[in-house]
Amino acid sequence: MNEKSLKVLEFNKIKEELKKYTLTAASKEVIEELTPYKTVYEVKEHLQETKEAYNILIKKGNPPFEGLYDVREAVKRVEKGGGLNAGQLLRVAQMVRCARRFNEFIQRKEQEEEYRIIEDVCSGLTPLRKIEDAVFTAIVGEDEVSDKASQTLYNIRRSLKEKNSSVRDKVNSIIRENSKYLQDNLFTMRGDRYVIPVKSEYKGAVQGLIHDQSSTGATLFIEPISLVNLNNEIKELMLKEKAEIERILSELSSIIYDNISAVKNNSNILIELDFIFAKAKYCSKINGVCPKVNDNGAFTLLEARHPLIDPQKVVPSDIYLGKDFTSLVVTGPNTGGKTVTLKTVGLLHLMAMSGLLIPTRENSSISFFDEIFADIGDEQSIEQSLSTFSSHMTNIVGIMEKANNKSLALFDELGAGTDPTEGAALAMAILETLRQIGCKIVATTHYSELKGYALKTPGVENASVEFDVETLRPTYRLLIGIPGKSNAFEISKRLGLQEVIIEKAKGLISHESLKFEDLIQNLQEKTIRAEKDARDAEKLKFEINKLKEKYEEKLTNIEKTRENAYAEARRESKQILRDAKEEADQILKNMRELERMGISSDARRMLEEERSKLKNKLDKAEQQLNKTIKEKNGEELKEVKLGMEVFLPSINQKVVILTMPDSKGEVQVEAGIMKVNVKVKDLRVAKETKEVKKKSKKEVQLNLRTVSSSIDLRGMDAEEACYTVDKYLDEAYLGGLGEVTVVHGKGTGVLRKAINDMLKSHPHVKSFRLGEYGEGGTGVTVVQLK
Repeated sequence: MNEKSLKVLEFNKIKEELKKYTLTAASKEVIEELTPYKTVYEVKEHLQETKEAYNILIKKGNPPFEGLYDVREAVKRVEKGGGLNAGQLLRVAQMVRCARRFNEFIQRKEQEEEYRIIEDVCSGLTPLRKIEDAVFTAIVGEDEVSDKASQTLYNIRRSLKEKNSSVRDKVNSIIRENSKYLQDNLFTMRGDRYVIPVKSEYKGAVQGLIHDQSSTGATLFIEPISLVNLNNEIKELMLKEKAEIERILSELSSIIYDNISAVKNNSNILIELDFIFAKAKYCSKINGVCPKVNDNGAFTLLEARHPLIDPQKVVPSDIYLGKDFTSLVVTGPNTGGKTVTLKTVGLLHLMAMSGLLIPTRENSSISFFDEIFADIGDEQSIEQSLSTFSSHMTNIVGIMEKANNKSLALFDELGAGTDPTEGAALAMAILETLRQIGCKIVATTHYSELKGYALKTPGVENASVEFDVETLRPTYRLLIGIPGKSNAFEISKRLGLQEVIIEKAKGLISHESLKFEDLIQNLQEKTIRAEKDARDAEKLKFEINKLKEKYEEKLTNIEKTRENAYAEARRESKQILRDAKEEADQILKNMRELERMGISSDARRMLEEERSKLKNKLDKAEQQLNKTIKEKNGEELKEVKLGMEVFLPSINQKVVILTMPDSKGEVQVEAGIMKVNVKVKDLRVAKETKEVKKKSKKEVQLNLRTVSSSIDLRGMDAEEACYTVDKYLDEAYLGGLGEVTVVHGKGTGVLRKAINDMLKSHPHVKSFRLGEYGEGGTGVTVVQLK
């Protein structure tokens, strides 16, 4: 990607924002080198890794990067056979511990979501518990080695402690004996040796070695001769301590050297993970989404926002190109936001092609371009001064030489800075040449001639930025399909220019030009209304689809319940008939036995008894079957009353009668939230006793009293919090609460975003807002229930 476009589109400012979320200097260097990737596959993979990291932040919280340091210099030193000091060893051990913890953090439990790319990156992390244990046992600070590092060091330091105690006792005794010769009754240290301050005139009175004198020469610091041997012993122990510490550090360095490949690999992977999660944290700040990626030159940016503009002030715009048209010409007055539109298109493509999520709505898409060219006037940048026509043209010449059908060209005020007639002709020629080679173009201009060019040329579309004449301010909303109106007369009129002058000006313009401008204004007004109607219709369609899905699910459940009831009744019926058949078979068997015995009067009598038994058994079976069905369905209704609770066998559910029977013998009943018409003969008396009803009423009243008007989610992760809020809203809705408060804390804002996203689609939520001053501010969300 050419450096000029990256600079003009301010991609470097995005990288500076991104660096704020890294922990190591190495990751900042990775970001500094970040440029758009070279293939569509790379773009998709790096977008996916950022999306996975973003989801991990929401569902699992911040990864365990505590103690992560940039240890590349230390690793290089060990690779060359050098030793490390205590601080360097400690940082390497902390990095190794961070790698182990990260590996544990990313391990996927059963039923958990898969993070394919992040898990693949982490698969290279190697736990090195040996290094951790050895270093953390031996080193307790940047410059401090623990007594536990070795038994030898422990013994040396114990001896040192004892010797120092002996020396202090001895020197205090010397001070008491020679106090009259001393400047102060205290001892001090010179070069790790104990000395006393002797007045210079008494230097002969205290035998010893002179180590130093005061700046005035009035005091000499003398090591008494009786302390020389003790001081020598202490010095010797200190040298032994130093040698033992160096040995311990060398031994720890050799452990790292033995595992240098794994240590180096862990360091590189953690640097990459730090970079990936820095992207995710930045994208969380700008509310980024993962766009779809194609390579056919078509893109659709829904509610696109420029990431460097204050989120409270930026106005989202829908920007699309490549399907019905490949060139977009944006016209309209100055300060209308045309340049912001250009920069938004270019910068969002650079971000997405560099693996960053972009601040748009879901289902946005970008196209992969080999090159993005930008000729955007320097006058639009605060940091730089006005450019000349010649410098613009030099840049455009370079673009014309390199552009192809895999390029996106962005032109700001194309053809400006010269004679309007020549400039407009030049602009049309440039646009037409690039269009014919298949280059995708977004250009802004003042020239009315380009409006006509866009209207009559296939593959070229007009667009404008909406301007409010009443307030003399741009709304910054992009209107594709409508050329911009200059509004010069309306603006002048609003600013107080006399009507006479305006009328004279209109008279100097051709009638066709005025009609064209009026037509533009008419189109603009109609488009705004049509877009509003379309948004309202989309919203209603969404709500209707949700209701449809809800009722279809309920209908499916009712059908399942009915089928289960029918199946149960059929099973019981078959069992009754099976028993009756077995009994009948036995009776018939007995009858055949009697027939073989011969027909006598007694035999005839017994035969009649058996036939009577068979008849009675079948009658009983039929009665039992009817009784079973009656028990399943309940008794038929003898009278109908409004508000009566009855049983509807077809759905195996109790319902409430809402209307009296009509001419068809049908009544309207309420089953939950549904109202249906059924025949009276299909209804049955409900079985529930008064005692049970009383009890259930009491339970409902008890539940209503226990529903709180607020819920605290602090300390939960996003997944647990969303589940808790969903359950709580159901209870609050059933409890009749009109307004509830969800406390999520301020923190990083990840939990708040997850809760707000869930509330947008919750069926019980009428509206929600962040808390105001005195309510908890951005740490709470106030929810209005339906």
